[in-house]
Amino acid sequence: MFVSIVTLNYKKANLTITCMESLYKEFKPEFENNIFELIIVDNASGDDSVRKLESIIKKNKYQNIKIIENSENAGFSKGCNLGAKFSKGDFILFLNNDTVIKDKGILKMAEYMQDHNEVSILGGQLKNMDDTLQASTGDFYNLDKVLLLLLGFQKYGILDKSPENISKVDWVKGGLLMIRKNVFEKLKGFDEKIFMYTEDMELCYRAKLNGFNTYFYPNINILHQDHGSTNRTFAIVHIYENLLYFYKKHKSFIEYLIAKFLMSSKAVLLIILGTITNNNYLKNTYKEALEVINK
Repeated sequence: MFVSIVTLNYKKANLTITCMESLYKEFKPEFENNIFELIIVDNASGDDSVRKLESIIKKNKYQNIKIIENSENAGFSKGCNLGAKFSKGDFILFLNNDTVIKDKGILKMAEYMQDHNEVSILGGQLKNMDDTLQASTGDFYNLDKVLLLLLGFQKYGILDKSPENISKVDWVKGGLLMIRKNVFEKLKGFDEKIFMYTEDMELCYRAKLNGFNTYFYPNINILHQDHGSTNRTFAIVHIYENLLYFYKKHKSFIEYLIAKFLMSSKAVLLIILGTITNNNYLKNTYKEALEVINK
């Protein structure tokens, strides 16, 4: 097997079906000739997701597609690690289920990695549904980057970007991340203490510490519908929690304390602002964020 594609489903069967159908449309020969496989991990959806997926697979006689039913909603990291355990490919592609594949770029990514031994992780360009580019790489969150993130500069493209050419980068987004299976195993996969958000950055950081290089591959056409299964409060709270965990795990104690101070300060300021302006979203969101920072 050349490429194992791992995607997660959680109560979004229709999105997963669209992704699966677009994959099979582009790579029917690869699936039928044991070059590609698709592993769908259902994170204990508790609905009819598995039945729907199995029905489409059977109806269309799809080959080399398997569904793994998780016993819990284990989040992104654990779900991906579970899928990777069942993979047979030399390369593993972690792919968001809210994507639509429009060309042969995934195969070209794997061929590029096969021809370039210096590349251990390869991220791909994601596009919005209107064909505009989504920022698909980022710089590691050193303290200056954490400050810019907390000040809201991420939306200006200062932290996240999309290089025009194949480039060596710090980290790539987990929605389209290809990695050599042997490297993934050496790194022991995603950190399962991270439920969701920043797990891609943390993986690439550990890869760098172990001498593995991360690159970005822009020559691919994949649309990302960006139908997140979580709300904004959930995202903010987990980003705060996971950034602090990243600092505790990888940085000095002083850097950890500074990062904690910066995040706490922003949370307190926005709680005050939310109280003054009667904005319950701000007040409640950053109360939750402050709780995870100080737990």
